[in-house]
Amino acid sequence: MTAQETAAQQGKLQDSVAQALDQAAALGASQAEASASFGAGLSVTVRQQDVETLEYHRDQGLDVTVYFGQRKGSASTTDMRAAAIAETVAKACSLARYAAEDEAAGLADASRMATEFPDLDLYHHWALDADEAISVATACEAAALNSDKRISNSEGATVGKHEGCHVYGNSHGFLAGFPDSQHSLSCSVLAGQGGNMQRDYEYTVARDPAELVAAETVGRQAGLATVARLGSRKLDTRVTPVIYPAKLARGLFGHAIGALGGGALYRRASFLLDGLGEQVFAPHITLSERPFLPRGLSSSTFDNEGVATQERALVSRGVLEGYVLASYYARKLGLDSTGNAGGVHNLLVSDTGVSYADLIEEMGTGFVVTELMGQGVNPVTGDYSRGAAGFWIENGEIVHPVHEVTLGGNLRDMYKGILQVATDTDCRGGIRSGSVLIDKMTLAGS
Repeated sequence: MTAQETAAQQGKLQDSVAQALDQAAALGASQAEASASFGAGLSVTVRQQDVETLEYHRDQGLDVTVYFGQRKGSASTTDMRAAAIAETVAKACSLARYAAEDEAAGLADASRMATEFPDLDLYHHWALDADEAISVATACEAAALNSDKRISNSEGATVGKHEGCHVYGNSHGFLAGFPDSQHSLSCSVLAGQGGNMQRDYEYTVARDPAELVAAETVGRQAGLATVARLGSRKLDTRVTPVIYPAKLARGLFGHAIGALGGGALYRRASFLLDGLGEQVFAPHITLSERPFLPRGLSSSTFDNEGVATQERALVSRGVLEGYVLASYYARKLGLDSTGNAGGVHNLLVSDTGVSYADLIEEMGTGFVVTELMGQGVNPVTGDYSRGAAGFWIENGEIVHPVHEVTLGGNLRDMYKGILQVATDTDCRGGIRSGSVLIDKMTLAGS
């Protein structure tokens, strides 16, 4: 969609949201909120240099929530005609009348609504048609297949573009929206040698297609990463320093964000429960939320409830300073919303001013994890146990690739044991971190 088409769609969504709010008021709702979205895009997958899938997608939807006092009802529709919207609101009102009262139900506080909406440069049109997308995916996969003669098969290269807009409004008088885009390219291949098969992948994602890594580079990196894993072997069990490369490190900090969410805290199912003011990370670690980064993949001026987002430190010099709350669980906890309905908005992990090579040198001997498997993380206790693959390092040099091992520890100990965070920050997600060196973990093998 062009910028003009997107603007027109956003205007239609605003009209639909306004109609839903007016209808809710007319039916006696004491409060109401509605969100609407529209998106369109293209996805192409090429496998073994042939087109495997070609998909166009175009979707829209409207979600309505109404409150009668502290009774709540919700309904949704993909039909944006006026009659369908009126019927959807009526259904939500009908459900609310039969719902049990909930003292925490209701809109976010009116005083917390966003009032300033700077342009965060989140929308960039990609004039890419199907033929061009096929060419990009073909070139990406070809680069992977040609990177080494041991590349024996492919899971394909996929090009995707998505453009759309979102609008949110509520009965506080809040009504705002924005256009956005997200484009991507990925490639996954397999390599074989002496009966040993390995796979790996590479990808790039950005708001602006001009910021995507070149197709040939993505393919070549996928191929080289796959070949590097050939000859993998097991290790015996040991305690060792571990490096999480940047593309895996975001998951390490994602566990902390989950533990700081309102639902986990209210259910007392968080290993960071009652942690405000405590030293929960190493003293050189700061986690900052930066919602106004231009073209950030999680940038926004307001959250899913219209609450203004804000720059803040969740962790400062290792000390926990804030939670991640939407209004419902904030009320349950006797606290205020932190503007995080829908999640965090660009969490930045501070680095310690060293390079990835410096991490390897400081570690000397240890394990670099390149793949994690399974969901063995206990959010209540912080116990951590996940299948892993990677490389064994001795004297700063790769000795051999490793597979079929398990990394174990406890997240509290792991966070406090972070020795360094490199400057190779990975910006391909809502959490931005460089590679992380942890002092010790248990590596369970044969």
